[in-house]
Amino acid sequence: MAYKWPDKDPDETIDFSVDWSRFIPNTTLAAANWFIKDAAGNKEPVSNAETVDGLQFVSPTLQADDKVATARFASGTNGKTYVVTCQITTGDGLTFERNVSLRIREK
Repeated sequence: MAYKWPDKDPDETIDFSVDWSRFIPNTTLAAANWFIKDAAGNKEPVSNAETVDGLQFVSPTLQADDKVATARFASGTNGKTYVVTCQITTGDGLTFERNVSLRIREK
């Protein structure tokens, strides 16, 4: 199953989230790491204000009680679809990840 966020304008700075509550109903969300695939298809880890292939990862937030990981993105190349990965660790040490498509489109 492919996940997809709504299109993002290259001039927007906007938050996108992954809700993990249905995947980890009986544990907590302990940490989240974010990645963006670069032009060569390599999954690059990102942290505050890093840019990969034109898409800027501004900052992350974690709502552990609600089991939601959020990332703020800026910029991006118009017409390009990025693959963003959210990787989480649960309170009991399990690791999960989901790839999400984010298309940049001038609105």
